[in-house]
Amino acid sequence: MKRIQLYQDDITQLHVDAIVNAANKSLLGGGGVDGAIHRAAGPRLLEECRKLNGCETGEAKITQAYKLPCRFVIHTVGPVWYGGKIGEDELLASAYRNSLQIAKAKKLDTIAFPNISTGVYNFPKDRAAKIAFDTIQQFLAENEFPETVVFCVFDDENFHIYEKLILEKE
Repeated sequence: MKRIQLYQDDITQLHVDAIVNAANKSLLGGGGVDGAIHRAAGPRLLEECRKLNGCETGEAKITQAYKLPCRFVIHTVGPVWYGGKIGEDELLASAYRNSLQIAKAKKLDTIAFPNISTGVYNFPKDRAAKIAFDTIQQFLAENEFPETVVFCVFDDENFHIYEKLILEKE
């Protein structure tokens, strides 16, 4: 099995150890994938998130998954895109790295990522995908866990971007 996989699907339907939530700093739900995860997990996820006192950009925190088919939700806050002049690339890489560190600490075999920061935060999709792919590839080269990382994309455009990155590395 390949350590990096690509699916075009609804991340809330994946049977993996953990899914990553592209959250906002409050961790109290929002739009896009964040709202979808909170809706699918049910109200107990929000209750647990309230106790976490938010999350800074580039950081990550873990909760139970409640009604989701996965075991955990790792919440990370990606950067808002301001033209690339205030460290957005490093903050995005940090969001992926810190999520992977949590998966490693919990010895999780599989983790699935959505497209962090490319929705309402307006991070350019090609640039975000390259940062995500390179960060994850480097982490997997240096660590035993997680065994498998899934890029779970919702739209055709992101699927083709990630597909190209994966094919270039094979």
